[in-house]
Amino acid sequence: MSSFGQGGGQWIWGWMSQVCSPGKMAARALRPGHPLRAQARPPLDTEPCAPRPVCAWTRASPPPRCFRAGWAPSLLPREMAKPLAPVRPWLRCWVSLSWVICPGPGHSFLSAQLTPVPSPQPVHLAQVSFVIPAFNSNFTLDLELNHHLLSSQYVERHFSREGTAQRSTGAGDHCYYQGKLRGNPHSFAALSTCQGLHGVFSDGNLTYIVEPQEMAGPWGASQGPLPHLIYRTPLLPAPLGCRGPGCLFAAPVHSAPPNRPRLRRKRQVRRGHPTVHSETKYVELIVINDHQLFEQMRQSVVLTSNFAKSVVNLADVMYKEQLNTRIVLVAMETWADGDKIQVQDDLLETLARLMVYRREGLPEPSDATHLFSGRTFHSTSSGAAYVGGICSLSRGGGVNEYGNMGAMAVTLAQTLGQNLGMMWNKHRSSAGDCKCPDIWLGCIMEDTGFYLPRKFSRCSIDEYNQFLQEGGGSCLFNKPLKLLDPPECGNGFVEAGEECDCGSVQECSRAGGNCCKKCTLTHDAMCSDGLCCRRCKYEPRGVSCREAENECDIAETCTGDSSQCPPNLHKLDGHFCDHEQGRCYGGRCKTRDRQCQALWGHAAADRFCYEKLNVEGTERGNCGRKGSGWVQCNKQDVLCGFLLCVNISGAPRLGDLGGDISSVTFYHQGKELDCRGGHVQLADGSDLSYVEDGTACGPNMLCLDHRCLPASAFNFSTCPGSGDRRICSHHGVCSNEGKCICQPDWTGKDCSIHNPLPTSPPTGETERYKGPSGTNIIIGSIAGAVLVAAIVLGGTGWGFKNIRRGRYDPTQQGAV
Repeated sequence: MSSFGQGGGQWIWGWMSQVCSPGKMAARALRPGHPLRAQARPPLDTEPCAPRPVCAWTRASPPPRCFRAGWAPSLLPREMAKPLAPVRPWLRCWVSLSWVICPGPGHSFLSAQLTPVPSPQPVHLAQVSFVIPAFNSNFTLDLELNHHLLSSQYVERHFSREGTAQRSTGAGDHCYYQGKLRGNPHSFAALSTCQGLHGVFSDGNLTYIVEPQEMAGPWGASQGPLPHLIYRTPLLPAPLGCRGPGCLFAAPVHSAPPNRPRLRRKRQVRRGHPTVHSETKYVELIVINDHQLFEQMRQSVVLTSNFAKSVVNLADVMYKEQLNTRIVLVAMETWADGDKIQVQDDLLETLARLMVYRREGLPEPSDATHLFSGRTFHSTSSGAAYVGGICSLSRGGGVNEYGNMGAMAVTLAQTLGQNLGMMWNKHRSSAGDCKCPDIWLGCIMEDTGFYLPRKFSRCSIDEYNQFLQEGGGSCLFNKPLKLLDPPECGNGFVEAGEECDCGSVQECSRAGGNCCKKCTLTHDAMCSDGLCCRRCKYEPRGVSCREAENECDIAETCTGDSSQCPPNLHKLDGHFCDHEQGRCYGGRCKTRDRQCQALWGHAAADRFCYEKLNVEGTERGNCGRKGSGWVQCNKQDVLCGFLLCVNISGAPRLGDLGGDISSVTFYHQGKELDCRGGHVQLADGSDLSYVEDGTACGPNMLCLDHRCLPASAFNFSTCPGSGDRRICSHHGVCSNEGKCICQPDWTGKDCSIHNPLPTSPPTGETERYKGPSGTNIIIGSIAGAVLVAAIVLGGTGWGFKNIRRGRYDPTQQGAV
């Protein structure tokens, strides 16, 4: 690279290339040593090029020049880049780029410029690669379109300045990609190609942000070149990365299910069948962009929508790699005319108002609704969410404060993690039993680290798994449909005109390839994927496809006529559990003992403690707060008031202790009774100090809002064939949908029809896989480098605003 000028600046010749092979062509690699080497991946059964031109240019830029594959004008002055005559059948069109020189004291500031190609219909390819030479390295990004980002019912809505709602359906300009750096399994990338290239990628040590430089008008309004900037986190003095088995957890951690033999005429169990941990989960999310964020995005609805989708796309990378969970957008709303709720400086008050708006103002169903705000809140944290609130209409939500795309994606990962049962627990971290292993990047749910964290700690993963085991997240197991248009073979979704779709060539080679060839079922195949598909055949009726996680959960079995496992259901509220000492409520068995064990690690106190203390109406015994005082419990409600346990001391397992632990000892019937309690709160304001709703408080009596009410007051539904302790004709269980789930040998709405299982399940092998389905791969590259002072994308700890807005001083090690 040549240098010139007095300011130490450097110049760069860059390009963006698009490769198109007319007909079925063999790929030719560029000569060794060329900046674009190893970029041309052989297309497999490529389709002919579309009739529209691959390369185009504006009047403001020179026409494209075509060069032989094997030579290109790399780091040469413009006049030295001599075009050659077009050579067929391999043709590359080079859209030339210009450079910007901004000499500064001690460093250079270079930017590559992409020339946008005007097109009446935006086209974004299923697979694409980019080469970015920057910071003395060549970064080759292999990306695939994120087909899971938008559901088939995706809706966008914004309110104009006149207050009218503008609604659109479908994907629109879907340009959101995920992938990795070539040859680096520890890397990740999440980028968008809408209105230029912008997003985040990491090599496992450092994080890089690519973004178009701000123009005079909104992106896409100008037909001229878009300058792009590349930022990176600073080099660290300590060894980078932490890739050992005890360091970062790159995959979900779960225990393997035990092997069980097949049973004839009984419930059959597959060996090694998926569990709720290994089965893919889907969070159906609604994002609301408030008016302040709309203002931050230069009052552009398009920019606001693209920014929010990029944030979700990056958060999805974090979730799919470690938690086997995908984040799917089902709707987005932008308040362009003004906020629809009062967005205050208090995060929790704003969150409460958001949940009211969700119930009353959003027609689309979702698992969670999150607000993306451009406001700076008066809080030490950058977001708030209800812990364990996923699937709940009144608690499934969060509020996220504005930051750059990477910072806001981490905040979304944190708040959504709270919805999924993950905790902020400073005491547990400081005690060392949940210490984040990466002291530089930190972990997502911890208050440690200097830069953008992207990993969940082992404790966070365990909390999520425990949440699922206890019956939480039942709504996460219904797979949303992919956008229906246009159909595309190889994306893993069965669409119109397809019999099957096992995914990419690599995915098909791992599973389903024997049954599905070019999105058509092979000879005699019934299916290619699904928990109830084995060796291209439906699993017989009664084979387990999802085990019960607790005694209030229901095990799902295959139906015999489908490859998909039935929806994840749990027992209807009111079912007896724990040897009839408790009741199922929301998929969990509720007892005071279980609550004390979960919060403090010890059993509940004797009933006498509740009778003596909760009638006091003091801090050590009450039925809730009233202003600055305490509410006395009525005698019949004492078992639904302040939670009292035995032998507790120190910090609680969950949340933060407010004040001291109260301790009282009584002598009753010749025994010494220990009665202790403490006020524990979560970050979302939830108080864990009281007996939970749904807990049994007497014969056919349950707690609700600190009152002990008869079970009949809950209006529990009933299933057909039930009554007087008879459920589903004694041959099934009643689900939370009010339907009977019958034992394998029984059927009918009330499980009254005997229908024995077949004695020998059908099996059979199918023909071997014949080859991959066709795919078109277009490879583009961006050449350019920006030599800038390192920028910190964090601060002294995550979840705090000083971290999100930390600024790096290259002369110091830390944020200023």
